[in-house]
Amino acid sequence: MIRRREALLIYLFLMATSTLLCIHRNPPQLRLLQEHGYELATVANASDGLRLIMSRSVDAVVVEHGPNVDGAAIANEIKHVRPEVPIIMLADHTEIPATALKSVDALVVKADGPHFLLATVHFMLSVRPIHRRRMKIRSNMPDRSSHPIPSTTTSEPEVPFSREVWQDIKSGNIRF
Repeated sequence: MIRRREALLIYLFLMATSTLLCIHRNPPQLRLLQEHGYELATVANASDGLRLIMSRSVDAVVVEHGPNVDGAAIANEIKHVRPEVPIIMLADHTEIPATALKSVDALVVKADGPHFLLATVHFMLSVRPIHRRRMKIRSNMPDRSSHPIPSTTTSEPEVPFSREVWQDIKSGNIRF
């Protein structure tokens, strides 16, 4: 029962239209994003991507990283121009230097499949902003260390879905 409920929540969150800048050599590989209501602005190279992000509002960026595309350099340039925009790197393999990830908010390996990319985009656009707002509210609260408030322990996880749901997303068992 929980899986159906979580799948329904995923579906409802994904129905909101968001614009993604996709810097990718083969845009048809991203069609699952479009099929789930995302508007894609696709370009094949870094210069076109930077030009587009300067002229158009986007909610997130999906940038490819591979043998002929330096996604890390593109991500660095985008973060200098629009630091608030989340960047998801779509990589051919997991062997990426740590320095390549300094401007990236999430990493998805192509071998994980398109459903994992879809779930990551959803997370970056829906769940993460809520978490940032919570943290901002907490940081703006006055210091009450002289009058401690009893702490309440919550079992609320930092991830939006259980491990089983992530596995179902990755394998494509959850259908929207």
